[in-house]
Amino acid sequence: MVMTSYSTALAANPVLRVPPASPAAAAGYFGASLAFHADVSDVASALAADGDPGFVVLDSRSTASWDQGHIPGAVHLPTALIPEQAAALLDPAVPVVTYCWGPGCNGATRAALALAQLGFQVKEMLGGFEYWVREGFAYESWEGGEQRAADPLTAPVDAADCGC
Repeated sequence: MVMTSYSTALAANPVLRVPPASPAAAAGYFGASLAFHADVSDVASALAADGDPGFVVLDSRSTASWDQGHIPGAVHLPTALIPEQAAALLDPAVPVVTYCWGPGCNGATRAALALAQLGFQVKEMLGGFEYWVREGFAYESWEGGEQRAADPLTAPVDAADCGC
């Protein structure tokens, strides 16, 4: 069998070795992804706006991690305690946005699963606390309020948002 140059290029190209999904399948997948995830900038923007953002932020990390730094106004509820404490701390009518350390940690995913199994509407905040701090948003620690300069690799310099 003789392969065309296009077929040869596809076979050698690791990006296109598995062809992209159909537009309809891609729309379904990416639409679902947005139903399950929120990014740090969108969460920060919603929290900074006047009024109720319509959701609560939940830090699913340990107490030591919480003390080291957390999003202002977040509820602290370690994942292991969700089954016994969520009903007392959270309103089931209010969506929850979970976070943990960062993209290398799936603690927020485990917390979101535990909350969903209890009947809560939930999203996971992509990037976690790491990207909250890296994007230059204020946070609280056992020492008080803190804020670092935005990392130019994660947030635009001198712009309100990335424009995406």
